[in-house]
Amino acid sequence: MKQIFQHGPISPSFISESIAKHATKTEIGAHNIFLGQVRADLNDGKEVVAIAYTAYEEMALEKMHNIREEIFDKYALTCMHVHHSLGVVKTGEICLFVFTSSQHRKAAIEACTEVVERIKIELPIWGKELFHDQKYQWKINQ
Repeated sequence: MKQIFQHGPISPSFISESIAKHATKTEIGAHNIFLGQVRADLNDGKEVVAIAYTAYEEMALEKMHNIREEIFDKYALTCMHVHHSLGVVKTGEICLFVFTSSQHRKAAIEACTEVVERIKIELPIWGKELFHDQKYQWKINQ
């Protein structure tokens, strides 16, 4: 099973290095990338300043492995990478990076979209929205 979790935000340099590593894979004709960024939402007049992510890691990794297998069976992908933050991620920082590659754009786009939706629905990952006043509320995935 591939590890998808990393502590803290996903850095722009990590994202660009991941993309650059695929330049030698000349059978690839398309990449699709989803970047999830923490928003400064307003909830009851309070602005979100960060999200603290937690997960039931063992279960999430097993479920992600199954999703990965199903996605590879369904779409003609060359590769797929998923990275999700744990711990505190401030507004404006990246918390989810999904990167799919294939010979043609349709498979890369559709697979990436499905993976993101399934992560949000199926993986036991929770976000606690943190506010300036040190209070919090549990995030509802949308």
